[in-house]
Order: sequence, then C-alpha cells, then structure tokens
Amino acid sequence: MSEKLRFTCPDPPAPRAAAVSGSLLCATRYGALGASSRLRLAQYIPHLSQAIQIEHRPFLQDDYLRALYGGRFRALPAARAYLRVAGLRAAIRRHDLLWIEKELLPWLPHQAERILMGGTPYILDFDDAWALRYADSPSRLVRAALGHKFTHLLRGSALTIVANETLYHWASAEGARNILLLPTVVDLARYPLLPAPDGPFTIGWIGTPLTAAYLDALAAPLRQLAAEAPLKLLVIGAPGYTLPGVEVESQPWSEANESALIARCHAGIMPLPDSEWANGKSGYKLIQYMAMARPAIASPVGANNRIVNSGETGFLAADALAWLQNLRALRDSPDLRARMGAAARRRAERHYSLGVTAPVLLETLTELLGNIAERRAKTPFARLAR
Repeated sequence: MSEKLRFTCPDPPAPRAAAVSGSLLCATRYGALGASSRLRLAQYIPHLSQAIQIEHRPFLQDDYLRALYGGRFRALPAARAYLRVAGLRAAIRRHDLLWIEKELLPWLPHQAERILMGGTPYILDFDDAWALRYADSPSRLVRAALGHKFTHLLRGSALTIVANETLYHWASAEGARNILLLPTVVDLARYPLLPAPDGPFTIGWIGTPLTAAYLDALAAPLRQLAAEAPLKLLVIGAPGYTLPGVEVESQPWSEANESALIARCHAGIMPLPDSEWANGKSGYKLIQYMAMARPAIASPVGANNRIVNSGETGFLAADALAWLQNLRALRDSPDLRARMGAAARRRAERHYSLGVTAPVLLETLTELLGNIAERRAKTPFARLAR
C-alpha cells in the first residue's frame, strides 16, 4: 500500500476490478442513531460486500445515545456494552481485518484494546478531533491514562482514515503510517431534488441536542431578520430548542425524514466557534444541504472552508454582520437561492457523494486485504498464532 494515501475528492483514482477473498469486521462506536457510525462505516457495507465478507458490530447500542441526548443516566447501557466484549473478541478473531471507528473500548487505555485485538491488523477511522476528549479532559487522571491513547492506536494501524484536512495533518504529525482522507458523504439516492417551499423564508439546521447550542451564536442576526420580515428557523434533531424573538419549528430527526425536512428550507446553516474541536469537524450538514440543492452558510472553520465555495454554493460568514448580510441576500433573492442551490447540488454530486468515494474505499481495502493475505502466505503458522 502506498505511503500516506491522500484522496481529497476532486480527482479520485479510477477503481480497479476487485476480486479478493477476505473478511472485515466493522466495529462502530454506535448503532444506527450515531451519525458518524452510520455514515463513516455502515453506509459503505453494501458496496464493500461486493468483494469482501463483512460483519458489523456496534459497541454502544441506540439506548446509550437516547440516554445521552435525553440527559439521562448512561451507566447501564454502557455496562451492557462491556458485557458484550467477549463476543467482540470472538468476532475479531474470525476476521482478517478490523475497521475501528474512533476506538474499540471507550474510556479504557490503548493496551486493553491491543490485547483485545490480538494480532489482527486494523484500520482506525476518525471524523472528529476525538483525541481531544481525553487529551483536554479537565481530569488529570484521564489525561495521564488516556491522553495519548489515539496516538498509540494510529501508530499501530495498518491504515488511518480521516474525514478532513485538520485530522489528516494531525494523524501525519502523530506518526500514522498510511492515511486516507475520505470525506463524510451523502447517498444521493436519498436526496431527491424537490422544489423550494412556499411560505416564509425558512432557515434550516440539522444536528443533535448536544450541538444545538452552536445556534445561540446567531441569536442577534436571526432576531434582526425576524424583525424585518417573516422568518422561520427549522431545527432538525434537537427537539425543544427555542430562540426567543425567532419563530422556531423543532422536529425530531430520523433517517427516513431528514432529507424531506431539509427540503422544507430555503437555506441551511452551520455556525461554529473557532475552537480546536470545531476545526476537526467534518461539515457533513453542509453536504446535506448541498445535496438537497440548498445554499449553505457556514462559519469559516475547518472543513467548512473546503466544502463551501463562498459566493458560488453559499457563503462563509465570519461574524454576526456577515451572517446577517448573507442571510438577507438569500432571503431577498429567490434567483440567487436557485442559482447557488443548483451549484451546490453539482458540487455534492462531484465531490461528496457515495458514488464517488465508495469505489476508492473498496479499492483501498481490497489492496490492504491482499497485502495481509500475501504476508500470511509467507508465514505458514500465522493463523495458528492468532
């Protein structure tokens, strides 16, 4: 496998025909409710299974995320996850390659994960600056025990897959051997083109109850716009969110309804603070807006700078005045919204769709499995040692 693989969307390599026998265990952090688990790994399984035997094992089930988003006690679903570790170990030993989303055993040191994996080669996949959760913990004990966990894991990985430039540079600096930059993408079949809605200018935001607080930074410009003309803020995935002075419609998220809800908006937004954590985010909600042919407005932070072509597919807004002016421009010009929305859809089709990235990932994994098989063929007792 080539050193420091790098695929950033504009010109993906032409896929080779893949015919390889091998098995892969996808060890996601969450089940279907977890966006990163669903999008970074699970949505690729139908495509990869054309050439690879695949098993999918989430660590934390959906009851954990429901408790997290609802602000409820999470110890019981977490404990149930650890009771399933013996089954996870058995599954790892049945496969040639392990694909880990972030980490195998949350809150435990890397040595525990290496013991669990045994000698199975593994891939490490990140779509956030996950290492900061331990390295920047307010607990000195957590920092001491886990602060360097992800550095150890990526140095031992056969391949590190990251979602954006920030994570690519971090992994490279920390000593990753092979890195594939693969953005988080949409399945365009789930985003049919729908006309712009009637009614008041509607601004859309999609996320979770944990990230809805980012919307508070836009309180002043949104109130100003609401005072000027009818305005609605459609919040998807954070039930109960309110913003005094602005009409807010809050809708629960589901995979089945997210694209239809985005279609009810005239534009989508992604405000972020310029923090180390935010710079590691993958900008997926912007890609969702673009896939629905809606212009996107975002803070110029991290991957947002690459995803949004400011002035063409949407706008980058660095301060409250820029947010106000750009949202006002979209509100006042249906033609501008239509033109930017069409350009946004084209950009999503060319650079941020499953049809573009799936062949690249399939080729990369079949090559990696081929290398593993070749090495084992030269070591007759390798399988017995496992």
